[in-house]
Amino acid sequence: MITFRQKGDFSKLTRFLERAKETVHLGDLDQYGRAGVAALASATPVDSGETAQSWYYEITNKKGFVSISFHNSNIQNGVPIAIILQYGHGTGTGGWVAGRDYINPAIRPIFDQIANDAWKEVTKT
Repeated sequence: MITFRQKGDFSKLTRFLERAKETVHLGDLDQYGRAGVAALASATPVDSGETAQSWYYEITNKKGFVSISFHNSNIQNGVPIAIILQYGHGTGTGGWVAGRDYINPAIRPIFDQIANDAWKEVTKT
């Protein structure tokens, strides 16, 4: 049998969670979105430059939930070009063009910055 006893209140935990909830503001996400688009555009392999110029972001704000997502609008014949550059694709003659992991290394520093900034805000005293 496991028993828990508690003295006092949860005011510190409640304050921590309230600050965590308010940490990421939409304006901050807009800043991170612009930085993410710039990072993805500069890391995208360039032939015509269309894929690099086609990055954009969306901020979703629902009750108790905020997210930022990155997208690329360059789609040719139903094929998202950014994805085949990332993962590779077959050719019309049976060959294979290897992909190149450019998305993850480009966007990782942006996600790290979001996490670091949120942690700093939450742990302010």
